Amino acid sequence: MDRAVEPSLTSAPRYQSGFGNHFATEALPGALPQGRNSPQRPAYGLYAEQFSGTAFTAPRHANRRTWLYRIRPAAVHGSFQRIDDGRITSAFSECDPSPEQLRWSPLPLPRAPTDFLAGLATLGGNGSPDAHSGCGIHWYAANRSMRDRFFYDADGELLIVPQQGGLRLATELGVLEVQPLQVAVIPRGLRLRVELADDTARGYVCENFGAPLRLPDLGPIGSNGLANPRDFETPVAGYEDRAGDFELVAKFGGHLWSARIGHSPLDVVAWHGNNAPYRYDLRRFNTIGSISYDHPDPSIFLVLQSISDTPGADALDFVIFPPRWLAMENTFRPPWFHRNIASEFMGLIEGVYDAKAEGFAPGGASLHNCMSGHGPDAATWEKASGADTSKPTAITDTMAFMFETRAIIRPTRYALESPLLQRDYARVWQGLRRNFTPPVATSGRSAPASAPTSPARARAKRSRR
Repeated sequence: MDRAVEPSLTSAPRYQSGFGNHFATEALPGALPQGRNSPQRPAYGLYAEQFSGTAFTAPRHANRRTWLYRIRPAAVHGSFQRIDDGRITSAFSECDPSPEQLRWSPLPLPRAPTDFLAGLATLGGNGSPDAHSGCGIHWYAANRSMRDRFFYDADGELLIVPQQGGLRLATELGVLEVQPLQVAVIPRGLRLRVELADDTARGYVCENFGAPLRLPDLGPIGSNGLANPRDFETPVAGYEDRAGDFELVAKFGGHLWSARIGHSPLDVVAWHGNNAPYRYDLRRFNTIGSISYDHPDPSIFLVLQSISDTPGADALDFVIFPPRWLAMENTFRPPWFHRNIASEFMGLIEGVYDAKAEGFAPGGASLHNCMSGHGPDAATWEKASGADTSKPTAITDTMAFMFETRAIIRPTRYALESPLLQRDYARVWQGLRRNFTPPVATSGRSAPASAPTSPARARAKRSRR
């Protein structure tokens, strides 16, 4: 029979501020040991357990670990058995990758009862969870909360990006609530139950197999800007002491495994450390941009990064394209046409992405792999090429994002065979007509090409009119 859930886990969530901080929090007074991590007999008859997110010998600035004081150790559960993976996979070699540009319409909301775990579907990825390298890219659609089952991902850290409907993430270390325009990060291996704040929910998940996500260095930007550390929020301790016939689902080695567990694993009464879940409101991102000329590189929109063994080449970037002002003169203001060494998966949370006039809907996705040409569609190019850049333009009511990786993103069979795949996506560029006007030869010599007008010269020219 279930015992009553402790009020500390069902009450309104409270948060601690800061990115990567060494937090200390307890749901019962005196539950957190003082002066040591593993006392002979912790208070309240609790068990001490370390939860490591990096190697023991990782440098201090990169080391992540948390000490938990819980009612039962995490080792207490039944034996694991393989279960159906559903639409989740880490087998990214099942289909050959293609240089084709790909785009998907939004994932429909389910009709049958479907929780977050059952509603996950893998669109692509790279690397391997076995080698702790690469990432998996998924989306989800759900219409009910997880009830008597819990989940943890031993393969990677989870970056959850809601697009429609809020989520309540009840974890071992407390509760996070996230709405669209907020994101949550769940450390590798942390156990949680995903509840819906609304009738339905839809969004995206990036499963990071590599180094934990961190804030990027700011370089010449200085000490402030982009995502500020104080805006990241980590929950305070909260627990439930609940018995019953529950299921614990693990993603391990690319597959799902299930074990019976006779109690809630969300039974951590106190904890201290820096390996913890957190949330961030994308609307607090301090956007940096050009106020003279040219459209800067998208690295100025970097929120979080997973570093690789190659300096300057991240294993994974999380980039957003938020509301902002465009003030560059004599400049094509939308994102330029480009081919990247990195591969880009994009999603849209709300509004219209400023490089795509039509077809890229909220809840949809696109994939432009390494060296595949892409950029604004024909309608966007036509409009931006004739725009008056003497006046600033406000980009409002939008939020797009990108999972960018240094390796090829291999789409899954599900993604390539889905009826949501837009088979005619490449047509968005077919309206880009030939505008080339070569100089006319005069007296055996070609007329010189006109030099670009500098912003200062353009302003002087306008003032003489």
